[in-house]
Amino acid sequence: MATAPTFFERGLQAVERPLWLESLVGLDWTMLHIAPVYFGLGAPKGDGSAVILVPGFLGADFYLAELYLWLKRIGYTPYMSGIGWNADCLNKLTKKLDKTVAQAYAETGKKVHLIGHSLGGILSRSVAISDPKRISSIITLGSPFRGVRSHPWVLRMAERIRLRITRQFDPERPPECYTSLCDCAAMCALQDILPKTVRQSAVYTKFDGVVDWNTCINDDPTTDFEVTSTHIGLAFNHQVYSHIARRLVFSQGSSGG
Repeated sequence: MATAPTFFERGLQAVERPLWLESLVGLDWTMLHIAPVYFGLGAPKGDGSAVILVPGFLGADFYLAELYLWLKRIGYTPYMSGIGWNADCLNKLTKKLDKTVAQAYAETGKKVHLIGHSLGGILSRSVAISDPKRISSIITLGSPFRGVRSHPWVLRMAERIRLRITRQFDPERPPECYTSLCDCAAMCALQDILPKTVRQSAVYTKFDGVVDWNTCINDDPTTDFEVTSTHIGLAFNHQVYSHIARRLVFSQGSSGG
């Protein structure tokens, strides 16, 4: 299926989002644990291919454990990203993620699926654009891959991370590191079109309290999937799990080695 071009816009913009809604993430988690899909009911079975989970901004692999175990139950071979804390130079993080992709590809003998939450989806897209031969599909969960339009609090936290990074002396690291203006390989890759061989799905919520949901969708509406969720709760939402199960099966035809 052809994918319309979607580019990452340079610059950043503070937008008012209902951040208070994120306090309702517990509802997402509760509803997940009583939904049939959580127990594998009605979820199409996987083919054993690798699925790598990539955490969002200020997150680490551990909070995706619920999704990891569920993927294993329905027939996939899940992997954590191995990037550590997602609060570092994006170029450095994508190199770590690329190593995990190479490992998963070698161990399963099949192309790899990537599921990225928030900033994790941007890292996933960057890796797929740079190394598409080992990637079958990408599913982004509330990932602002069209550009940085976020709640002011999020931008302030990102600026703190940037200042921490720039205080660490590294002659190879540009001064624009951890901004959308950086010219590193990770950011430059986002200016290219996602290869047609990589199937993409963008899950988003209009109740997102962190980022502007308009930056989380494709130019191709057939690959966009709206759910009722908080931004954080996209990692624990039963509607998201249902979409993941269907989209992974849809992409299995492109998973051959």
